[in-house]
Amino acid sequence: MKTLVLGVGNPILQDDGVGLHVIDELRRQLHDSNVVIDTAFTGGLNLLDLIRGYDNVIMVDAIKQEDSRAGEVKRFVLNDQPTVHSSNPHDVSLSQALHLAQQLGDLSLPKNIVVIGIVVKNTLDFGESLSNEVQRAIPTAVHMVLSELKNT
Repeated sequence: MKTLVLGVGNPILQDDGVGLHVIDELRRQLHDSNVVIDTAFTGGLNLLDLIRGYDNVIMVDAIKQEDSRAGEVKRFVLNDQPTVHSSNPHDVSLSQALHLAQQLGDLSLPKNIVVIGIVVKNTLDFGESLSNEVQRAIPTAVHMVLSELKNT
């Protein structure tokens, strides 16, 4: 089975880049020829091209939740929770793009898409640094991805 671990985010919008930081750490720890580790600075329809042809996808992305504290790490399937970076005003969300592709009969889409989401604090200000709470969440997110890979 081919698996993609994909960190999504914007490296210059502070906490929005947390998925990219998690991928950096995974690259140091994970050496499995059945797992492709990649990053994306885009969302929506553009992500379809990146995930096509994989059986399983684990996305790591920033999420916003009013009732959660910054730095919490959560696992969910794509349709459960919108990620921060999966859509923009000129595109559809990744969930909508997947639904459209399925309606059009695209059989190359992954069967399983899991999101490891890190609750973020600041995604509006320019900067390459993560907030302290989000920075401390990276080891937890890495552990969750590695655990997810054991179950695929």
